[in-house]
Amino acid sequence: MKNTVSIITPCYNSEKFIGETIESVLGQTYKDWEWWIVDDCSTDDSVEIISRYSDPRIHLIVLEKNAGAAEARNAGLEKAKGRYISFLDSDDVWLPHFLETSIKYLQKNNEELVYATYKRHDEDLKPLLEDFIAEDNITYDRILYNCPIPMLTAMYDSKRIGKIKIPDVDMREDYAMWIEILRKIPTARAIKEPLAIYRIRESSYSRNKFRILRKQFAVYSEFLKLSLLKSTYYTLHWALNGMKKYEKLKFRGNR
Repeated sequence: MKNTVSIITPCYNSEKFIGETIESVLGQTYKDWEWWIVDDCSTDDSVEIISRYSDPRIHLIVLEKNAGAAEARNAGLEKAKGRYISFLDSDDVWLPHFLETSIKYLQKNNEELVYATYKRHDEDLKPLLEDFIAEDNITYDRILYNCPIPMLTAMYDSKRIGKIKIPDVDMREDYAMWIEILRKIPTARAIKEPLAIYRIRESSYSRNKFRILRKQFAVYSEFLKLSLLKSTYYTLHWALNGMKKYEKLKFRGNR
């Protein structure tokens, strides 16, 4: 298996942002990649914008019916042929050395999963919050409390752990995937250097913690089959960690 990176991107009504996302991948210093962009029945011009790019490494899949982010990612994962798997949402941006730095880290340190610090900007890519600093040495026991592994800066070695299908867990599918991976490997490792920009959108589900509190509880009670007591315990820890993620953080513009 070659050291190709398979990039997987679900896309739904991202005409405003997808161009910047594509340009960030085209600008990577590491060039051995393939990209599976899976459009989940967008009703705007997302498909038209993606189709303008003629790079043979970019592959567009248009789903016949709206299936959600998990199914869209799995559709790309089925097509992926690269050794390394990485995910990028259709409104986020990688910094130029993301792929090169991540692969070098995995190879040099003999690791299976790595992720990095990222910048937090607003919809116009202007600095909004302080960088989210990646926490190192995440284990299965640690990830039960909250999800410190960001999807947009993570990369795993499918030659060593296989291609991990994203579980059908409503709104928490990325978290469930990391849990599945950490059942197979001892630790996930972090790069402290910021390697991507996370676009914080006002309409983002991830900003409204109360909206997904019930979904988080379902991860513990239904996906992991934990007891009511343990599910409640971990959900409360998740909620507290989620509030700490955004509260008391300085806006960069006020420095």
